[in-house]
Amino acid sequence: MKTKIVTALLTVVFWNLTGAPARAQTPPRLYLATEPPTYAPRAGEPAADIGSDMVREVMRRAAIDYTIDLLPWKRAYTAALERPDACVYATTRTPERERQFKWAGPIATADWVLMARADRKFKLRSLEDARLYRIGTYHGDARDQFLRARGFDVDPGSDDQTNPRKLLMGRIDLWAASLGLNSRQTLARLGYTDKVVPVLVFNRIQAYLACNRAVPDRLVAGMNAALEAMERDGTAGRIRRKYDSQAGQTARR
Repeated sequence: MKTKIVTALLTVVFWNLTGAPARAQTPPRLYLATEPPTYAPRAGEPAADIGSDMVREVMRRAAIDYTIDLLPWKRAYTAALERPDACVYATTRTPERERQFKWAGPIATADWVLMARADRKFKLRSLEDARLYRIGTYHGDARDQFLRARGFDVDPGSDDQTNPRKLLMGRIDLWAASLGLNSRQTLARLGYTDKVVPVLVFNRIQAYLACNRAVPDRLVAGMNAALEAMERDGTAGRIRRKYDSQAGQTARR
C-alpha cells in the first residue's frame, strides 16, 4: 500500500516538474479585451477592425480558445492588468509598460500626430513647438501618458471622439491623435475631414496584444509564432491593405 502511495506521489511530482498534466485539463481560454471600433458591430457580430482581424487569425493559427469583449479603453486595459487570463489590444508598447505585460506582436503600426483646425495655420517643426498650446488627449492612453510625462498641457477626454469637437469649438488648440483608420473614420463620420488637419507627426509606434503576466509563456510564444507566419505568407499584409483601402474610401466621403 505504501509503495502505491509513493509511486502515485512521484508520478504527480514528475508531471509537475516536466510541465505535463497529471490528469486531463481543460485547454486554456483567453479573455481578450479591446475598445469598440468606430463603427460598432450589430449585436452578435464580431468587431471589424485591423486589430480584431489580426487577433482572430492569430488565435486560429495558435489553436487558442478565446472570447473578445468590447469595453471602454480603461476597463479593457485594467482587465489585462488584473485578470490572469486576459490580454488587451491594440496596446502601444512603451518602456513604462514593458514589465507590466507579456507581449505578442506587433499587430499594427501608427503615427502619433498633432491635429489642428485647418484655419489655425500652425507651423510646428518639433513637439517642443507645441509646448505653449493646450492639447486634447484620450484619458489613460499612451499618448496622454507620453505628453503628461513630458510636462505638456493636456486636456484629457473620456473618449477620443470628443477631441475633434473640442478642437472646432476652440476648447483645445491641438489634438494628439493616432492617425489610423479609427481617426479617419471619426473625422469623416462627423464631417470634419477638411476642417481638422495634421500639423506634426511626433512619434511612430507599434501596437501589440498585451497579456497579463500570468498568461503561460507557451501561449504567448504560440501567438508570436502565428504572427511571424502571417507576415511571411502575406496574410498580415492583406489585412492591413484591406483597412488601408477602406480608410481611404471613408476619408473621401
